[in-house]
Amino acid sequence: MLSLAPILMHSDAVPAEVRSALRAASEAPPDRRKVELKLAARALYQVTDLDCAEVRELLGLPEGGAC
Repeated sequence: MLSLAPILMHSDAVPAEVRSALRAASEAPPDRRKVELKLAARALYQVTDLDCAEVRELLGLPEGGAC
């Protein structure tokens, strides 16, 4: 699944708290990466008008989870 997280992490159009969460996911050990990415998805969902499915798709997370 394609993730736009690396691009979003460096975009000034993305709020700083979301970029920070994406950076934490990127730097997390492999066993923590998915958890951190879900936290980043929640942060992105809370500050945008995107629905949860769109946020999860942008970050390369599987369908059907919560934000």
